[in-house]
Amino acid sequence: MEKKASKGSALGLLPLLVFLILFIGSGIITKDFYAMPVLVAFVIATVVAIGMNTKVSLDEKVEVFCKGASDPNIILMCIIFVLAGAFGAVSKAMGGVESTVNFGLTILPQNLLLAGTFVICCFISLSMGTSMGTIVALAPIGVGISEQTGIPVALALAAVVGGAMFGDNLSMISDTTIAATRTQGCGMKDKFKMNFMIVLPAAVITAAILAFSAGGAANAVSQPHPYSLVKIIPYVAVLGAALMGVNVLAVLTGGVVLSGAIGIMNGSFGIMGLLQAAAQGMQGMEDLAMIAIVIGGLVELIKLNGGIDFLISFIHGKVSGRRGGEFGIAILTSLVDICTANNTITIVMAGPLAKDIAQDYDIDPKRSASLLDIFSSSWQGIIPYGAQLLVASGIGGIASFEIVKYMYYPFLTIAMGVLAIVFGIPQFKDSEKGSESKIA
Repeated sequence: MEKKASKGSALGLLPLLVFLILFIGSGIITKDFYAMPVLVAFVIATVVAIGMNTKVSLDEKVEVFCKGASDPNIILMCIIFVLAGAFGAVSKAMGGVESTVNFGLTILPQNLLLAGTFVICCFISLSMGTSMGTIVALAPIGVGISEQTGIPVALALAAVVGGAMFGDNLSMISDTTIAATRTQGCGMKDKFKMNFMIVLPAAVITAAILAFSAGGAANAVSQPHPYSLVKIIPYVAVLGAALMGVNVLAVLTGGVVLSGAIGIMNGSFGIMGLLQAAAQGMQGMEDLAMIAIVIGGLVELIKLNGGIDFLISFIHGKVSGRRGGEFGIAILTSLVDICTANNTITIVMAGPLAKDIAQDYDIDPKRSASLLDIFSSSWQGIIPYGAQLLVASGIGGIASFEIVKYMYYPFLTIAMGVLAIVFGIPQFKDSEKGSESKIA
C-alpha cells in the first residue's frame, strides 16, 4: 500500500531527548526530581526545536509554536487548571476535604481505603468520560486520605489517577474512544467489549495491590473522625453535575460558588477570605498552565521538524504479519503519546496509519481501536510530564515523577495489552457472520 506520510526525520525528536535528559537525568543524578523544574526543561527543549530546521525562517517557527500553544484544547486545559485550583483551595478552606476524608474513613474498612478510592474513580471516570475531571475532583480527597492515614501521598494520588485512566480508556463518551472508533471504523460497543476484556484483569489486580498497600494504615485511623455532611455537598454536586454531562467549566465554577457559600455560612471565612483562598488556588496552578502552553507549542515544532512523521514511517516499515501489525500499532501509539503527551492527539495522529496496518494484515477494526486507546491511555498515565500526573502532583504538592512508581494500573494495562497480542485474546463470535472471529 502506498504510504501516506513522509519519512520525516529522526533529528526532529531531538528536543524530546533533550527534555528527557534534563528532567529525568538531573533527577537521577541529584536524587531530587525537583532539581530541574519541568517548565525550564521544556523551554530549553523548545529553544532547541526552534534552532533546528534552517529551511524554515525564525518567524515561521515562532508562528508554528504560537499556533500549537494557543490550540483551543490547550487553552481550555489551562482554564480548567485554574478553576480546579480555586475549587480545591476554597473547598479545603471551608473544611470540605477534611469532612469528605473523615466520612470515607468512617464508612470504609481501613484496608480498603485506597482500593475503594480506585474503584470509585473507575466508575466516575467511566461515567464522565474524562480523566482530568475525575482527577480534579478526587485528587484532593486522595491527599486528605494520605494526611489522615500516613499512606504516601504519591500512592494515594496514583490510586486516583489510575482509576481516572480506566474510564478515560473505556467510557463511551471519552474523546479517546470517539477518536479511536472513528479512525478505525468500528462501533463503540464492539470496541468497549474488546477493550474491557483486556484491561479488566489489570483493574482487579490493581485493586488487590492497593488493598494490600493500605493494610498498614488501619491503626492510624482506628479512632472515629468527625465530619459534616453539609461540607461534603460541593464534592457530591461537582461529581453529580459532571456525571450528567454538564460542561466542566460550569461544574468547577459552580463548585467554587457552592463551597464559598457554605464556608461563609458556617463561618470558615468571609468574602475576602473566600477571594483570597480562590486566588491562592489559582496561583498554585499557574505553573501547570504554562507547562501545558509550552508543550502545545513544542509538539507543533516537533511535527514541523519531521519527528512525528519519522516515528510513523519507521514503525510502518518494520511491520510484518498480523501479530507484528498489532505490535506495530501498539509501539507507534506508545511512541507518539510519549512525544505529544496527549492521548487524544496521539490517536488522531496515529489512527489513519493504524487503520492502514489493520487492513494490510487483516486485523479486526475493534481490535485496532482497542489497541490505540489502551496504549495511548496507559502511557498518558505514566509519563511524568502528561497533564494527568502534572495536575495530580500540583494538587499534592509533590513531583510528578514520585507518583509514577505507584502507577500500577497503567503498567498492568500495558502488560495485559502485550499478552493479548501474544496470545491472540480475547476471542469473540462475530454477530454478523455468526462465526468465531479469532483476533491474533
